Amino acid sequence: MRIAVTGSIATDHLMTFPGRFADQLVADQLHTVSLSFLVDALDVRRGGVGANICFGMGQLGARPILVGAAGNDFGEYRAWLERHGVDTASVRISEVQHTARFICTTDQDHNQIGSFYTGAMSEARLIELQAVADRVGGLDLVSIGADDPEAMIRHTEECRTRGIPFAADFSQQIARMDGDDIRVLLDGAAYLFNNEYEKGLIETKTGWTGAEILGRVGTRVTTLGAHGVRIERKGEPDIEVHCPEEDAKVDPTGVGDAFRAGFLSGLSWGVDLERAAQVGNMLATLVIETLGTQEYELRRGHFMERFTKAYGDTAAADVQQHLAH
Repeated sequence: MRIAVTGSIATDHLMTFPGRFADQLVADQLHTVSLSFLVDALDVRRGGVGANICFGMGQLGARPILVGAAGNDFGEYRAWLERHGVDTASVRISEVQHTARFICTTDQDHNQIGSFYTGAMSEARLIELQAVADRVGGLDLVSIGADDPEAMIRHTEECRTRGIPFAADFSQQIARMDGDDIRVLLDGAAYLFNNEYEKGLIETKTGWTGAEILGRVGTRVTTLGAHGVRIERKGEPDIEVHCPEEDAKVDPTGVGDAFRAGFLSGLSWGVDLERAAQVGNMLATLVIETLGTQEYELRRGHFMERFTKAYGDTAAADVQQHLAH
């Protein structure tokens, strides 16, 4: 099963200031702030929704196709993704913009000052999915994740026009979208991904009830944090899948992307929805135990040992035959 993942490609530049921002601010001079903070540490991490999901799928051996836009500075990141099983040949390289990046400084009280530079991400709207499909011999599913908003709409409409099944996954972009955009992006989706908060926001902004949305999408997948995931289909009983036990809770960043990576990998293997959600939950657990979105290592034996403990021998047998060696 050939799955393309559209979404942001970015790097995070995270710095630590050993003092308190509040101590540097003068109350009656806030209209003329001019400050520079000498930081102790700089941590550069690979990120972006599309790249995070593809990295996870590559770790599982699913060979995903990354579709997004980056700058000429993408070379090292591209090599990293290719080395971890991601097809990056459909990434558009901007001639004038840098790869998107988030630059953030955190003080000792965990207050943050950050900026997000969209950069090359704005050119994702220029990518034609048909060209991607022609290159790889057709697409069985396109997962449309958080990206340039115009790109998300264009990719959705192209999938509809060309009859390519697609998954709607608004993620961070839902906050800036109005009801009309959300209706366009989810109507006819084979899968709709959201967390519990986003579920309510989608229903509020569209004016559609949960039942009405289920009439417009094939499968709705709602992540529930520590409580796992709920899968809904019209006229079918819900499927609820619990999370494996965590060894530690280090960093929640990228956990949702990891779940999607595992779930989509399960779909590519042809396992049922419950198994796909179990794989997603297991991969998400590895990520929450690691600092960074692409810093975890998937060791087959370790993964299967923990998967078996969480979901049993039958589930493990269904998954083990597909997991990359």
